[in-house]
Amino acid sequence: MNIILIISDTFRRDNLSCYSDREVYTPYLDSFAKWCVVFDQAYCASFPTMPMRADVMTGKYTFTYLGWAPLPPKEVILQQLLMDAGYTTIAIGDTPFLVRNGYGYDRGFHDFVWYRGQGYHWKLGQNWEPSQDRADITYERRYEEDYCAPKTCAAAEHWIERHYKEDFFLYVDMWDPHCPWDPPAHYVERYKSDWDGKTAFPSYLYLKSSRVTKKELDTTYACYRGEVTMVDHAVGRLIDRIESIGLMDNTVIIFTSDHGFYFGEHNIFGKAVVSAERRAFKDAPLYKEVANIPLLIYVPGVKSYRTNALVSVPDFMPTILELAGVKVPDTVQGKSFLPIIKKEKDTHQKFVVSTMQLQNPGEVTLAVDGTKREVEIHLPATITTDRWSLLYSWKGASVELYDLKSDPAQQKNVAKDNKSTVKELHQWYYGFLKKIGTEEKLLKRRASL
Repeated sequence: MNIILIISDTFRRDNLSCYSDREVYTPYLDSFAKWCVVFDQAYCASFPTMPMRADVMTGKYTFTYLGWAPLPPKEVILQQLLMDAGYTTIAIGDTPFLVRNGYGYDRGFHDFVWYRGQGYHWKLGQNWEPSQDRADITYERRYEEDYCAPKTCAAAEHWIERHYKEDFFLYVDMWDPHCPWDPPAHYVERYKSDWDGKTAFPSYLYLKSSRVTKKELDTTYACYRGEVTMVDHAVGRLIDRIESIGLMDNTVIIFTSDHGFYFGEHNIFGKAVVSAERRAFKDAPLYKEVANIPLLIYVPGVKSYRTNALVSVPDFMPTILELAGVKVPDTVQGKSFLPIIKKEKDTHQKFVVSTMQLQNPGEVTLAVDGTKREVEIHLPATITTDRWSLLYSWKGASVELYDLKSDPAQQKNVAKDNKSTVKELHQWYYGFLKKIGTEEKLLKRRASL
């Protein structure tokens, strides 16, 4: 089996018709979903961008020790195992953090193709500003194929044309539809016919405390959806190329994302709440709009269906290795959900955990741009079951509990009326942290409600 893994950053699952009736035009992925096993309850574990990639490559819950950091040389990683098993391994991406600052996420690939142009800097007390590579790529744009996601997918197409006779693992990593949302005008105008060409960055604040107007929010969401449609077209061309070459009978294709985004849900505009002065995270509650990710998996010979089995990103690596016939190493903490794909089982995990890196106040974080910042507060983890979602940060802090069956939008906190459920989910979470080897200094503050 060839294996193609496609990650599209910040792609909200409800932008696909197989997950939602939102008016977002994604005809290619919608058609692809009809060939796939569609996972309704796939969740991120480590959040956001680079921690999720670390989980993919290691099969571990790296939020307990790594966070946003270079990939340690000692880690046993997916692409290296596939390379050692005889696969040609290739990564093609435009996500800006994979190789910058010595992050080393190109390790284990025979070749690594990276497209510049997605870089931005944060100006303290102000806003994002484009880095030089972003300014260059924007200046050079003329046609749709000059944008990052189309360039990345086109490069993947070209690579397949040259290497289709080999056994290969192709990793495609697009930062779109991550902000800035500036796709070609013809995509935005599908959602806002009078678009004036202006784009805006999310505030990363509670919406009510920001200066963002309803009109600005609607315009920004139109730009985001336009970029989603651009990604859909680019991925659709790639899948069409795979089919046209005749590889659908021996190629696994996985499409997913690292997390979603809030466009006003839960009073947040961004994927988290950030301090404008220091750009430290002030809050990062992972509700379903962010934590529940799209996951479409095409496996030759497997009929399309959808499943409610709970799966998490660290489960990807052992699943891919089993599909490739490669032994899963003891370092892996996730569990293969190949039995779910084959319909040999209908349940997988009892619960899943989604969170930013576990740190205590006073520790230093390098999240997002490598700048050292002191952690000021405990950020919440989300513990999700088939029915419940618990948001818990540390001992003594308030908790949130939502009944996903009756309240899928997570609007009513029912923690006070379900204290036994809160206690049980916390015990599951604490036991899980101990099982995966979390440091005592992190466990101590999370040992009780």
